[in-house]
Amino acid sequence: MTFIYKLIDLTHELDSTIPTWSGGCGFNHDVHIDYADCEAQDKFRVMKVGMHAGIGTHMDAPSHCIPGGRFIHDFDVNDLIMPCAVIDVSDKCHERYNLSVQDIADFESKFGLISKGSCVMIKTGWSKFWHAPSKYHNNHVFPSVSAEAAELLLERGVSALGIDTLSPDRPEDGFKVHKTFLGAGKIIIENVANLDSMPPTGSFCLVLPIKKSKMVQKRL
Repeated sequence: MTFIYKLIDLTHELDSTIPTWSGGCGFNHDVHIDYADCEAQDKFRVMKVGMHAGIGTHMDAPSHCIPGGRFIHDFDVNDLIMPCAVIDVSDKCHERYNLSVQDIADFESKFGLISKGSCVMIKTGWSKFWHAPSKYHNNHVFPSVSAEAAELLLERGVSALGIDTLSPDRPEDGFKVHKTFLGAGKIIIENVANLDSMPPTGSFCLVLPIKKSKMVQKRL
């Protein structure tokens, strides 16, 4: 039997113009050493990357808002490979839409119960504004997830929650989803791309964050 797999990149490309939480990107990718700088026979180019944490498609570990919570480097890579379910609410989304318990029930009535250990991706369609940063940011008004829906997903035993917006929480509603999910030791994935290419069920996702240490405590 032959199995054919298709790999789908769910990340946005980083550059200095992408939408971010604060509105200031802080991403730079510059030449640090160029070929002409090398005096030896062998020539090399070395790039220097500067960026703020939490830009682009990224993972929030529990330590993001839970004191004493796990850091990214505390997760084994095997914890970051999981079945993926995509709940598509893009046909009814608006800027203040919240994924509801009913949305989950509707999904499960069609595709079956969400399996334990899954990553649940919420497709709102908001990623269509990615290249219009002011619209994507929209003064922190974008589709998100209700606290009740987050609680239900935890009851299902999911391991991760992803969404194609800046956050599963709008500031005006508080950060209940962050506190609920990260407080339970789970992870959140923000600014997900290309969910149009994902099936509702039957796929797997692999989360590959930068493995950063908790040792750096100094605020810059």
